[in-house]
Amino acid sequence: MDIYDKINELYDKRRQSELGGGDERINRQHEKGKWTARERIDYLVDENSFIELNPFIEQRQSDFGMNGNEAHGEGVVTGFGKIDGRDIYLFAQDFTVYGGALGEMHAKKIAAVMDLAVKNGTPFIGLNDSGGARIQEGVSSLDGYGQVFYRNSIYSGVIPQISVIMGPCAGGAVYSPAITDFVIMVEETSQMFITGPKVIETVTGEQISAEDLGGANVHNTLSGNAHIKTEDEASALDAVRDLVKYLPANNKEKPQRIEVNDEKDDYRADLTDKIPFDPVRPYDVRVIIEEVVDEDSFFEIHKDFAKNIVVGFARLKGQTVGLVCNQPKYMAGGLDIDSSDKAARFIRFCDSFNIPLITFEDVTGFFPGIKQEHGGIIRHGAKILYAYSEATVPKLTVITRKAYGGAYVALNSKSIGADLVYAWPNAEIAVMGPEGAANIIFAKEIKDSENPEETRQNKINEYRERFANPYVAAGLGMVDDVIDPRETRITLINALDMLKNKQEDRPYKKHGNIPL
Repeated sequence: MDIYDKINELYDKRRQSELGGGDERINRQHEKGKWTARERIDYLVDENSFIELNPFIEQRQSDFGMNGNEAHGEGVVTGFGKIDGRDIYLFAQDFTVYGGALGEMHAKKIAAVMDLAVKNGTPFIGLNDSGGARIQEGVSSLDGYGQVFYRNSIYSGVIPQISVIMGPCAGGAVYSPAITDFVIMVEETSQMFITGPKVIETVTGEQISAEDLGGANVHNTLSGNAHIKTEDEASALDAVRDLVKYLPANNKEKPQRIEVNDEKDDYRADLTDKIPFDPVRPYDVRVIIEEVVDEDSFFEIHKDFAKNIVVGFARLKGQTVGLVCNQPKYMAGGLDIDSSDKAARFIRFCDSFNIPLITFEDVTGFFPGIKQEHGGIIRHGAKILYAYSEATVPKLTVITRKAYGGAYVALNSKSIGADLVYAWPNAEIAVMGPEGAANIIFAKEIKDSENPEETRQNKINEYRERFANPYVAAGLGMVDDVIDPRETRITLINALDMLKNKQEDRPYKKHGNIPL
């Protein structure tokens, strides 16, 4: 045997590894409307940019007849490539090999590529398609999960971590995506759950389908465990490519500023016509967002969960910003348990990766009710306060209409560290709304009046004129400036430029204790 025979042997082994579970299982994967691991990678990364790592790793288990099984690549493809010319590291589980089940060496491959991603300071992407732990390997597979979970946790806030669920993700497998920054799911073909429908039926007697238990719609609307849902795998991978463009490579860098050819005037005259002057009329806050940010640059996160608050990335003159916006279209923009969690998580991500925060505030307060109180609205609402307070990135707030009570304080007020707070001239900043305040302050006068309803309305108007306006807060330095709504984009662009070199330290500590 000469060197050429050895080279041919090398290529034969590579072909075996690339074939995964073989043609029959690949065909089954396609019949389910799913791509193979390698097809997904080829679509995700720039053409010819993927370099595979550890293709020849094999499992060491010999029990339960596994020593006779061929597990080419150990059920996962790992390596690095580029997205729009930027380095990324990734793994893609191969469902054609043991159903993508995670075993000792499968986990070792993932852990190794995660370590390389951190050493090189690049985003890490996981394409999940797995039946869970490899039962035949017993506790070794559980230890493998722990190796991955540990890295997800320790590398959190160091490099961006994105999980795409492209098939089943059950049992311990769900905790890795849950620790990562963003979870993307595909409708109909991806599910996440701790225990599957059969186990639930056996233990509790409840019957439910896999899709209704843990499908993309459930986790994007009810549980909030997922951030983006797409109709097919191509759209999911497109979402990853789009998302990465807004993010820095790691926590020591700032997001890339892109060149913009924005011929539209930064003065936005339409804003005054699109937002109702009446403080109780609903509107879609996305109208403000689309008018203020660069054209077609808004990338919403958690769109279908806790709709009373809108969060996402956008650009201002090419600079990435994170937006946190009350949504008057739902629950009058009030804050509840879910919206508090949603906002706090997004704020902390932006702060971790040097993304300036802009808050558009139109909030009636924290949502009242027995269910909210017993569900822990105090604890959950405190997360927003905590997240804004600990954040050291540039923080800007624009109060567009209402800013009442504790919610005003929580949503990036000057008192918890906002760098600059702006208000539109119609803004109402007060302990509570004029209606409620008048009922309390002037209760006796209203009651003793010959015409209580007329007196009540007069007192509401009096309170609104004296207290529920931006000038009282501006006079106390709680609002930096009252601005023409049409100049909002100009104001924010100038503010970001002024704060581009901001540096702010916090007292030394191991870490804080956020109210989870």
